[in-house]
Amino acid sequence: MKRIIYILSAISSLVMFAGCEATSEDPSKITYFVSFEIQGDQIMLVPVGTGFTDPGVVALEGETDITSTVTASGSVDANEIGVYTITYSAANLDGFSSSVSRTVLVYDPDVTADISGSYTVAAGSYRLTPGTGARVAFSDYGVTLTQRAPGIYYVSDFLGGYYDKRAGYGSAYAMTGYFKLNADNTIEPLSSYVQGWGDSMDEMTNGAYDGETGDVYWEIGYAGTMTFCITLTK
Repeated sequence: MKRIIYILSAISSLVMFAGCEATSEDPSKITYFVSFEIQGDQIMLVPVGTGFTDPGVVALEGETDITSTVTASGSVDANEIGVYTITYSAANLDGFSSSVSRTVLVYDPDVTADISGSYTVAAGSYRLTPGTGARVAFSDYGVTLTQRAPGIYYVSDFLGGYYDKRAGYGSAYAMTGYFKLNADNTIEPLSSYVQGWGDSMDEMTNGAYDGETGDVYWEIGYAGTMTFCITLTK
């Protein structure tokens, strides 16, 4: 019996030794993902009509410069006020892709009013379902307007907190985005997005800033079946 135990122990030791040898001989490999250095500002402000030149990026894979392999997608119309995105992409030697983006704001320098600040959804705001005529009144939720360039604003929720706060769905269901304030104080949307549902507004109508009261008003068509009529007051 002891002889059998000694033989099994010896075999076990050989197997363990062989396993260690195989592991030690496996080569290790380091993968460097592409890192980008944006040239110029990540958010660029361009006065309308002045032209735009993309400063580009520098791309590195480890310490190797691979800028020549970078592809850029997106374009900027410097003659049209708006929010534009340029995305730079590149892949490393192992085929793993990385990207980084630049935002370009083309703005009207003649718009001097600044309506940025913290607002409250005023009484009298409501969600309308045109098909049935049903109205749901809501108010007292906070909305922030942030000026990113003269006449261009980021809004924390075009829907006035209806789904984010009133329904309690959370910030992913706020409709964020940008709008432009024109010289005549009318408001037009530039972009919008609801992360939770992956959609955006259908349209904005009657958007305006009241220079006397300081109120902001808009009507947002959403999901093909609803209209949000919202007044924001400071």
